[in-house]
Amino acid sequence: MKRTRICPLLGIDYPILQGGMLWLATAELAAAVSNAGGLGVISPYAGMEQSGDPTENLRDQIIKARALTECPFGVNIPLDLESSGLLIDVALRQKVRIVVTAAGSPDTYTAVLHDAGITVLHVVSTVAQARFSESSGVDCVIAEGYEAAGRVGVDEVPLFSLVPQIADAVGIPIIAAGGIADARGVVAAFALGAEGVQLGTRFIAAEENMAHPRYKEAIVQARDTDTVVTSRVVRPRRNLKTAFTEQLMTLDKTGAAAQEIVDVLGYRSARQSQLEGDLAAGEASCGASAGLINDIVPAATIIKRLIEGYEEVVKELTREDK
Repeated sequence: MKRTRICPLLGIDYPILQGGMLWLATAELAAAVSNAGGLGVISPYAGMEQSGDPTENLRDQIIKARALTECPFGVNIPLDLESSGLLIDVALRQKVRIVVTAAGSPDTYTAVLHDAGITVLHVVSTVAQARFSESSGVDCVIAEGYEAAGRVGVDEVPLFSLVPQIADAVGIPIIAAGGIADARGVVAAFALGAEGVQLGTRFIAAEENMAHPRYKEAIVQARDTDTVVTSRVVRPRRNLKTAFTEQLMTLDKTGAAAQEIVDVLGYRSARQSQLEGDLAAGEASCGASAGLINDIVPAATIIKRLIEGYEEVVKELTREDK
């Protein structure tokens, strides 16, 4: 696979990142991805008990990851979490090498992270956000298209339109995220100007992911029309179509107030769906790429398929007798 600026920046063999899935991105998953040559990413709520402390959980996950891999891994910190500052402090105290920030202003913590020698990646969904991120000093932007799982950009810009426009606007490396699940998506992302890819939904259907088997199987069985974006009055989010999202769609259609939607969403209902397998109880995050995912395999197999498939796609594209 093509080596880009992402590889030396993050100290990885292949420009492939695992998304920071809030409840699911554990040390075990991150280590498996990193050991296979990509960048595994840990999230502060991953595997945490209902009454747990995300700062303690993040510290424990970092320590566990270091016991499982000698390769680089990252920590995902959404900046809209009430505990974001405390989580940044954990990252600093634990001397992590890479932090991925999202859902907030990149200039809030980038300088302090850089002062500690930490590489900073920030998730964006528009050209303006990418430009501001570059001016804030981040090392790389993750351009997330509307196809992504979970929360998506309010402007709903698709990845194929987003990446080339950001590539024209900034000089720092771009990682493409949203709707990528196989080697064809990787080749396309590079053609658009990205220098790396981030996969979330594909890594939910990994053996090392602690997601409940019912959740994984629902992704494997999902087809192209089996995800939906709801809750635009609060923040648009893409999930599997379930009884829970039907309730959210009804609220959208009836013009429910933001607080009513927030009350239904809850913050930890996604845990019941994703970790406990009660898909009717909360959000089952899933990208539009679900129709491309047909099995549950080790993370290393996912990365191997991307690498080998990339070469095959490129050869096919450049075949002279086509």
